[in-house]
Amino acid sequence: MKISIVEGNLLEQPVDCIVNAWNRNIIPWWMLIPHGVSGAIKKRGGVKPFQEIGSTGPLPLGHARKTGAGNLPFKAIIHVASIDLLWKASEDSISQSIVNAMKIAEESGFSSIAFPLLGTGSGRFNVEQAEAIMHKTFEKLDSKLAVTLVRFK
Repeated sequence: MKISIVEGNLLEQPVDCIVNAWNRNIIPWWMLIPHGVSGAIKKRGGVKPFQEIGSTGPLPLGHARKTGAGNLPFKAIIHVASIDLLWKASEDSISQSIVNAMKIAEESGFSSIAFPLLGTGSGRFNVEQAEAIMHKTFEKLDSKLAVTLVRFK
């Protein structure tokens, strides 16, 4: 698997799909004020991906679901539940989110995917630790996907 690390904006990566660090989908999307990655997606991509993910029901911790990309130039957005009901991330929630997002991307026939540093925003997880967990998880996977890990700048 090819992994690139870049500093920049997730929404400007030349990939087939991006990963959105989402919540458990328990609170209706329209009651939330998205910030971070979700806020940027809503601002540039519109509300359609959030309406779509909101209609799919609760998302178990560490799981992932695919939606359209709204007005963004990607084939899809894969939303992952990397934070629990108390808005905290863990090593397991980050790792399982990656595994499940990668599975969806592969099943969808994508060749490239970009991830933000999961759990480091609302999940309040240490940035360096989250990046190390992500690397460790990617190393365990056997995938042909080109992965871009985006450090927000």
